[in-house]
Amino acid sequence: MALQRMLSGDPAKSSMLYIGIGVLSLVKAIAVRKDRERFRRELLDAGLFLGVGLVLRRYSQLKEEKREEMLENVPEWLRGESTTGTAGLRAKAKQRLGSEPEPEPTFTERARQVVAQIR
Repeated sequence: MALQRMLSGDPAKSSMLYIGIGVLSLVKAIAVRKDRERFRRELLDAGLFLGVGLVLRRYSQLKEEKREEMLENVPEWLRGESTTGTAGLRAKAKQRLGSEPEPEPTFTERARQVVAQIR
């Protein structure tokens, strides 16, 4: 699996998946412990999956710490979490621009439009 794909998305969820697969592989290794070669392969797989799972978990924790650290340095008015009653940047932008833009049509809506044009 490509490293970029592993790190994209939510690494905390991915880490739990890898740890789960590692535990299952460890159980499988215990089940086939009499076959020496297969036991080694399963044990190696279990170790690799558990290792990747633990690394992804640590990466997730570091990512969250960095996000919190960055948010601490952002002024309150920019975050929109002001407690003094002044509107945040997001609220000011909504006031200035008016209503929010129309959402993109879904696939179903686009299909209905195409069918309606064909008729």
